[in-house]
Amino acid sequence: MAEVPAPLLRLEDVHKSYNLGTPVEAEVLHGIDLALHPGEFAALIGPSGSGKSTLLNIVGLLERPTAGRVLIGGRDTGALDEASLTALRGRTLGFVFQFHHLLPAFTALENVMMPTIIDRGFADEAGRARAAELLALVHLSEHAHKKPTQLSGGQQQRVAIARALAMNPALVLADEPTGNLDTHTANDIFAVLRDVNRDYGTAFFIVTHDPRIAQGCDRQVELVDGWIVPAN
Repeated sequence: MAEVPAPLLRLEDVHKSYNLGTPVEAEVLHGIDLALHPGEFAALIGPSGSGKSTLLNIVGLLERPTAGRVLIGGRDTGALDEASLTALRGRTLGFVFQFHHLLPAFTALENVMMPTIIDRGFADEAGRARAAELLALVHLSEHAHKKPTQLSGGQQQRVAIARALAMNPALVLADEPTGNLDTHTANDIFAVLRDVNRDYGTAFFIVTHDPRIAQGCDRQVELVDGWIVPAN
């Protein structure tokens, strides 16, 4: 029997509250237990206001939980200072959003190079070669030297996917990556994510309201009113 790999990500009894003004606090997440394994392709679903964005921010190390533990690669992130947390985020996680947030003054190739430039403090040929490889992966080699305004919405999202992969992250978090696209383009983007998952073994955790996208994932994690709904 094949051994199950250790979780890439584990949340243990995670709670998140926001102070709405002393002494009122609102708890948004209630004791979340969640594990994602290397190479998993999972969807996070649930109604608006269920806490999906908050959960994704905690998984992405953009917010700290009020209580509980977040472990990445077995490492307890609660013990890390902000500098160490930023370094772990930059080298382990990739992000794709509904709105691509490309830098308009730079070409597609330069946008994809940005994570490596930020990490190393300079642009180099290795970073450029990696960016070119990733643009080929998302079928945009011929558009490498175009700026975002010269690209369609779907092409811009492909650039954003390539940028998310620049540091070869173990896990990519995607927040409604097809939410701003027509059905045909959304299907193309989802196919690209699937290709990356298959060819690179990259794990994906995708927030989506699109039932077709959710059903195309290997696993669905449902969040309702800050609680994870037990799988059937």
